[in-house]
Amino acid sequence: MADDDDRSADLSSSTDERATDSTEQATDSTEQATEQTSAAKGRSRRRAVRHAGPPVGETEAPKPVVLAKPVGAHAAPEAAKVSTAKVASPEPPAPDAPKQRRPLKSLLAWGVTAVVVVALVVAAVVLLLDLRSARERDDRRQAFVDTARQTVLNLTTIHPETAKEDVDRIIAGASGQFLEEFQGREDPFVGVVQDANVTTEGQVVEAGVENGSETSISANVLVAARTMVSSKEQPEPSPRDFRMRVTVSDVDGKLTASKVEFVP
Repeated sequence: MADDDDRSADLSSSTDERATDSTEQATDSTEQATEQTSAAKGRSRRRAVRHAGPPVGETEAPKPVVLAKPVGAHAAPEAAKVSTAKVASPEPPAPDAPKQRRPLKSLLAWGVTAVVVVALVVAAVVLLLDLRSARERDDRRQAFVDTARQTVLNLTTIHPETAKEDVDRIIAGASGQFLEEFQGREDPFVGVVQDANVTTEGQVVEAGVENGSETSISANVLVAARTMVSSKEQPEPSPRDFRMRVTVSDVDGKLTASKVEFVP
């Protein structure tokens, strides 16, 4: 009986040892399966990231493995920098530049045109004023010359039968000193002409305003004249040349000879 008990005890202990061994083997198998599964997952991850190799028969330098950057705290500042740079220095759109330049060019063109038109108008007005002033000056000078010519013709043209009218014509165109020389002497002058039967026919050869003598109301006119003189003692007309300076003055709006003198 004691032997049976010992044998039963040995059987139970061996059974326990076998169960323990089976449990340990199962645990080891589970651990190995877990490790294989983890290794397979790691290999699958590495295969997903790795680039495909070169075709068969071609050699190529190995390309570096590019790993995806983690999206975290370091990516945000870079994105912020990029967005800030884009906002800080925007490039102006190219199509808008010509549109902004066209109005400026148009304004400049209109401005230049306006300046040219104003300059032309001013030049035309100045030219017209100069022409008008020159015309008025020429007309006034010609009036001075005409008055002097007429005065000399009146002095050098006298007939015995019209002596009184000839002297009156001279006085009508005289003023100042020249008028004083004739006033009170008209009758003696007419008597001499009629008694001597003097006839004179005058002719103006040339006349012109003396340089530097012209003003707005007076001018000295140099007159070259020739007269044909005949009398009782000399019936045949003989020429005589005269050169006179006639001062023409504007008196109350009328041009008259204020002074007459002979010049060599």
